[in-house]
Amino acid sequence: MKLLYQSSMAGWKVWAPTLAAAILSTLHGCGAAEADRLIPLDSHLFHSLRRISLPVVSPDQQRALFATSYYDPDANKEYSYISILDIELGNTTQLTPVFEGSDRASNLLWLGPSTAGYLSKGALYQHDLAPHTNGTLLFNATQSINSATYRSSSGLLLFTASTLADGKISSVAKYLNEEKNRTDSAMVYNNLWARHWNKWMGDQKSTLFAINTTREAYGSWNLGREANLMQGLPPTKDQLLRWEVEGYTASEDGEHVAFVVRNPGPDMAWSTNVDIYLTATDGSRIPKLLTGTFKGAASSPTFSTDGSAVAWLQMETPGYESDINRIYVHNITTGNVYSVARTWDLSPQSILWSADNKVLYALTPDRGDRRLFSVEIATGKHQPLTGYGFVSNVARVGGSKLLVVYSNVTESSDIYTIDVGSSVSGLRGPMKRLTSINGDKLGGVYLSEAEDFWFTGALRDQVHGWILRPAGFNATKKYPLALLIHGGPQQASMHAFGLGQWNPNMYASAGYATVIINFHGSSSYGQKFTDSIHQQWGGYPYEDLMKGLDHVISTYSFVDASRMVALGGSYGGYMANWINANTDRFRALVAHDGQFNVVAGYYSTDELWFIEHDLGGVPFTTSGRDKYDKYNPERLADKFKTPTLFIHGANDFRLTLEQSLAPWTLLRRKGIPSRLVYFPDEDHWVNKMGNSMRWYEEVFKWMAQWTSS
Repeated sequence: MKLLYQSSMAGWKVWAPTLAAAILSTLHGCGAAEADRLIPLDSHLFHSLRRISLPVVSPDQQRALFATSYYDPDANKEYSYISILDIELGNTTQLTPVFEGSDRASNLLWLGPSTAGYLSKGALYQHDLAPHTNGTLLFNATQSINSATYRSSSGLLLFTASTLADGKISSVAKYLNEEKNRTDSAMVYNNLWARHWNKWMGDQKSTLFAINTTREAYGSWNLGREANLMQGLPPTKDQLLRWEVEGYTASEDGEHVAFVVRNPGPDMAWSTNVDIYLTATDGSRIPKLLTGTFKGAASSPTFSTDGSAVAWLQMETPGYESDINRIYVHNITTGNVYSVARTWDLSPQSILWSADNKVLYALTPDRGDRRLFSVEIATGKHQPLTGYGFVSNVARVGGSKLLVVYSNVTESSDIYTIDVGSSVSGLRGPMKRLTSINGDKLGGVYLSEAEDFWFTGALRDQVHGWILRPAGFNATKKYPLALLIHGGPQQASMHAFGLGQWNPNMYASAGYATVIINFHGSSSYGQKFTDSIHQQWGGYPYEDLMKGLDHVISTYSFVDASRMVALGGSYGGYMANWINANTDRFRALVAHDGQFNVVAGYYSTDELWFIEHDLGGVPFTTSGRDKYDKYNPERLADKFKTPTLFIHGANDFRLTLEQSLAPWTLLRRKGIPSRLVYFPDEDHWVNKMGNSMRWYEEVFKWMAQWTSS
């Protein structure tokens, strides 16, 4: 049960904070016996939960394809299968047999009214809608296909595949064979864009292709020759710094495609210049640059239903990856470009046109939720269509209905429909659930609601957080506290059911009062709040966390202030190190892929634009070095005193392994208890399910050791 307060702008009914707290206290007291009968959310159950892909709606908008995947902890194997959903009736039918491991299907698409498609092992398969049958191979290029889109009205098939500098798929096989016969393994780089996230840059780049297809009456396909739709882009001098498609979308009629590329050049490591190009799918024209006016990052291109316009999201500030996303529209016929809802202070993350092309639906973080907004194109008027929780996908399904994927703190992702009325009238019905992917697994499990609170933080701003009560809650007892610190830092914790390392109900089920605080710099509270972390990494956010903890301790009598643990990943791991240098109020800390030495971090990271913007310069100048040192945990190494668990993946190129080895060495040398968990096969995240289970095992063991829980 989520208690909300009345907001005239949002139209969602929400109770006042004091009344909400009183009601929640009563509910927890009355429901103690019932709560005792619920089992905790343990690691085995959590990692066996099913996950669903984003649904793909059929051309007639009556059905949707989606994939379900799950992990068997006992067998240490992953499985998946494709299902078809009747949107009107809500019936789900398993379409394919269960795939095991790398055989899994991905990139679902419709190849006709009664034919599904999917990618598996780099090839495109077709599948008739007969349940539990096997698909048949449709297209297998000489190089693996990485993504595919089909437009049934025109028979256009779009796909991406890696190519060499000549842009031809056929050249790759010979190159790979030559690579096998090399007598050395050297990789030589002349520019800084040598690696990104978890991979080193190579000679192959993702390229966008189109193929015209026809289908015979008896079902066989005729495939034309592939056309490279990126031909005609400006040449580059360094063959390792070439054009590489990062995303694309096609118009419904299949005549145009808009694709996203990072502008290649020697400044790629410190530039956020990501562009969108528009081109004809027959390859007859040189791609047209739509975003040349800007040097910031463009994303999320989407065509109007009639194909006359393309909209996208645009960051306008060069070098700032967390700038506000502005909505732009390009009229393909006239060439006119204009901005929509320019005074809106929230930053949408993806957009979709309405069926009548009068409205854009925008998935937008808003005060700890990710809501679906409607934005009227003519006036810029905007309003939320959903409230509490997290909407991760939206698609049109005919009339005034939309298909969404939704979760919240106590409910894992499921597929829903919502009737949004006409334009931005505000007339909408309740969300209708169509699936219950984990209903059988979570029905008898303790899942704590998020109790929201606000407090006065840095700059006397109101700061948002929430707390989850531990499993088996008894108001007369004291419980240890777990403070979860989000990364980014210009991100935000959300009222969502995450399936990774930071699901707050995992900590609540382990017996901790679990606290989340969206400190200064977090997204979803207006751009000024996000921007405020500029040159303040260890300033305003740290102040917010400490004041937020003071508020929690004074408000919730069941919190034991003498048994607190702070945990964070990425920037949250940096903050764990900064906390170690500035306070001893925590019994223990957990730093996952965090940062210890800000200066050394600059020289080893893959993306320089992020740290150069946030810290206001470069560390190889006198003024810049002062800015880096101001909030550098390493500078205060003599003050570290709190036992810390460090976790790091070997393939993390954002924050390299040394950023955990160094503080671990420091604490061990000082005689302070500490532990290092090293994953040689992980990167900035923990991607393998078995490793994720071990991650939780090590974290909970460490927390219990220092909180006597």
